[in-house]
Amino acid sequence: MITKETKKAIPSDIEIAQRADMKPIVEIAAQLGLTEEDVELYGKVKAKIAPGVWNRIKTRTDGKLILVTAISPTPAGEGKSTVTVGLGQALNRIEKKAVVALREPSLGPSMGIKGGAAGGGYSQVLPMEDINLHFTGDFHAVTSAHNAISAVIDNHIHQGNRLQIDPRRVVWKRVMDLNDRALRNVVVGLGGKAHGMPREDGFDITVASELMAILCLAADLDDLKERIGRILVAYTFSGKPITVAELGVAGAATLLLKDALRPNLVQTLENTPAFIHGGPFANIAHGCNSLMATRFALKLSEYTVTEAGFGADLGAEKFLHIKSRIGGLRPDVAVIVATVRALKMHGGVPKDRLKEPDVEALGRGMTNLERHAETMANFGLPFVVALNRFHTDSAEELEALERWCREKGFPFALCEVWEHGGAGGEALAREVVRLTESGENRFQFLYETDQPIRSKISRIARSVYGASGVTYTPQAEKQIAECEANGWGELPICMAKTQYSLSDDPALLGRPEDFTLHVREVRPSVGAGFLVALTGDMLTMPGLPKKPAALDMDIDKEGRVYGLF
Repeated sequence: MITKETKKAIPSDIEIAQRADMKPIVEIAAQLGLTEEDVELYGKVKAKIAPGVWNRIKTRTDGKLILVTAISPTPAGEGKSTVTVGLGQALNRIEKKAVVALREPSLGPSMGIKGGAAGGGYSQVLPMEDINLHFTGDFHAVTSAHNAISAVIDNHIHQGNRLQIDPRRVVWKRVMDLNDRALRNVVVGLGGKAHGMPREDGFDITVASELMAILCLAADLDDLKERIGRILVAYTFSGKPITVAELGVAGAATLLLKDALRPNLVQTLENTPAFIHGGPFANIAHGCNSLMATRFALKLSEYTVTEAGFGADLGAEKFLHIKSRIGGLRPDVAVIVATVRALKMHGGVPKDRLKEPDVEALGRGMTNLERHAETMANFGLPFVVALNRFHTDSAEELEALERWCREKGFPFALCEVWEHGGAGGEALAREVVRLTESGENRFQFLYETDQPIRSKISRIARSVYGASGVTYTPQAEKQIAECEANGWGELPICMAKTQYSLSDDPALLGRPEDFTLHVREVRPSVGAGFLVALTGDMLTMPGLPKKPAALDMDIDKEGRVYGLF
């Protein structure tokens, strides 16, 4: 049981990570049946999977696929990545061969307010400092490839504009992997004729780049190049779409991503193999780790435990409608992570009073969990509610939540992987195994891609968010018509929405009812293979908080890192 005393006794995440006994990555690879020739080393404890391995294993039968999702996130914390790592460790403890598959953290939130994405306590992936910083350079490769395309666009315009690109309709922004609100809207090409044609531009965060989405959805190098070639970058003066292939830079961009495409192999604190690869945000992109890493994990293990970003309304919906559809995946079980603290916030309790027991507020907040559970049921996917326990949870609150789950018929498991590692997740692991063997999986999509664009958006809004309707700005209406005219109408939908609410208003917590979803833009991501519907005030370049996490970070003369969570 987690008490205040044990909470104080447990070191910080970085202290736990720095004391960990990591195995050489070749030994972790050997647990998967891989040889030294099958991995390309990045030091002693990190590696990429070498080319050619897939051809040897692709005919193997897939293991079970476990999707970890959560309730709508709050500042109180849910611990979805921690539960994902802990569940993988727990499955191995009960003698199931398991692998964890996660996204790479972005420097933006790592140095901003959200923190990293390597788990926590005694359920972390290692080396956490590397994973939360530059890791194997995948994000830098995406940034470079993306901005290389930007440079070619402006150079093409400067050098005579053979393709007749309308500078007012360049839709390919630049990117960087940091939060910087000052770069959302900029002007490039100033300084006279020699410096290019002035035009309005802007920056997105790297994880919002279509190249990041493509990296995570590509089946192989050829597919990567083909998808990059289809990227829409601009329109001509007459309204014709211009692609990367027409610019002639698809090959160069692919070249910059050739190493980034290979999945990264690391380990957890308990030496469970972990693939950490790719990192699209779930509130502005599809929010899942790479398809290649997931496929490798499925072929090399009995159980693959992967997560999708934020709540089930965002990451899980996109995992199921986009990644599963494109990759031919069929998840076996979903895990919905919840905490008493977060549910009380959804019930109206302010953050500074979460330590006080409040069963009534907990009951009000359970409606948010119920909405996400209904979403998984709508997909026909068996699920279990994993209560990630905090030391402030009272016995009455824990009993109330478990009783409520029983009354609703929701499978339930108490999870203490933050304090106890895999040992604290064995009950959850056994429930997951039971559900995979139950024969209850009736997985289905909630919409078909050949439905009209508005119909697909409405289906998500009503069946996943609980909206009563959808409205569109004139700009969005025009963009929908343009997408349909250009033959992009049958692409799936990637909703860009606040993570904090089921609605597009971050202030509406719990389970909002009788609300309207507001779609302001519909942007085609033709290379990735989906249409992005931006709702509410969703931004694709975040800003830093008043006190960024970066202010607490430091390194001493011995190279020891401090302040990284």
